[in-house]
Amino acid sequence: MISSSRLISYLPGLALSIAVAVAGLLLERAELAVSGARPIEGLVLAIVIGTALRSGFRLSPAFTPGITFSAHFLLECAIVALGASVSFAAVREAGPQLVAGIAVVVLLSIVTSFAIGRLFGLSPKLAFLIAFGNSICGNSAIAASAPVVEASAEDVAASIAFTAVLGVVAVLAMPMMSVAAHLSAVQYGVFAGLTVYAVPLVLAATAPIGAVSLQTGTLVKLIRVLMLGPLLFIVGLARGLGGRRLSISHVLPWFIAGFAIMAVLRSTDVLPPATLALISSTASLLTTVAMAGLGLSVDVRSLRQAGGRVIIAAIASLLALCCLSMAMIALIGIV
Repeated sequence: MISSSRLISYLPGLALSIAVAVAGLLLERAELAVSGARPIEGLVLAIVIGTALRSGFRLSPAFTPGITFSAHFLLECAIVALGASVSFAAVREAGPQLVAGIAVVVLLSIVTSFAIGRLFGLSPKLAFLIAFGNSICGNSAIAASAPVVEASAEDVAASIAFTAVLGVVAVLAMPMMSVAAHLSAVQYGVFAGLTVYAVPLVLAATAPIGAVSLQTGTLVKLIRVLMLGPLLFIVGLARGLGGRRLSISHVLPWFIAGFAIMAVLRSTDVLPPATLALISSTASLLTTVAMAGLGLSVDVRSLRQAGGRVIIAAIASLLALCCLSMAMIALIGIV
């Protein structure tokens, strides 16, 4: 049981994290009002604002407990809520061949991206975060995997920042690539679903091509997201076996178990649509507040040294994923 004095100690940092999150969401709305699109998500803007505050001002130690609470516990709660966005029915609809192909691409991409990161001199944890984000679902995968590998705030912020930028660039470039490579609507949907980081970005990348690409890309993307929980379980198990002690918290963190339970509830239609909508909104808000707390934990000066190597590794990883995706499309004969 958390004491009242401890709860009170969270308030300053939690309030600051919420304020930064609100600022990020307001800027996202401003983007939509001005350009009709949201090229940079509110959670990314929250990280940027939080990092700017931490780097530009000397924050009082009184903010630290609440910032830590936001960046860790609220993030774990958001991961649980994200489970309600996953339906196992998507796997049955896709067919075993496509599902197997997606799984192989994701696994090969994680291994390849991790190797690229290490080749460019990134730390194992940072290389892993980039590999996981690149291969599964960008910011969400990075945020979800960070507690499992006990990554630092600096590593999480660096990997999210660069994958966010690359995600936006990819969305702008991919529709043109579809025309240049003469991809069919289905082929392009599969390609976008395999390579674009976040579900909203998949929608943005496929909508200009048509409804078939949009539906295909969304389905493929959701299957990638479904792999997040099982892969995090495997990573937790591997980390536990690699150490002196094997604890249940390493093998199955509470938030991964919660993610799985929520996915089962969603897939068995236990949760009504109104509840699903509320959970989805809650997950989005919690993630944004958590990212604000994460940004407030990071001094930008500590990111400069890794910056160049991180962005080169992220670009190389994305290109490798594109090659793997095109190879899978050709091998299983998607037309």
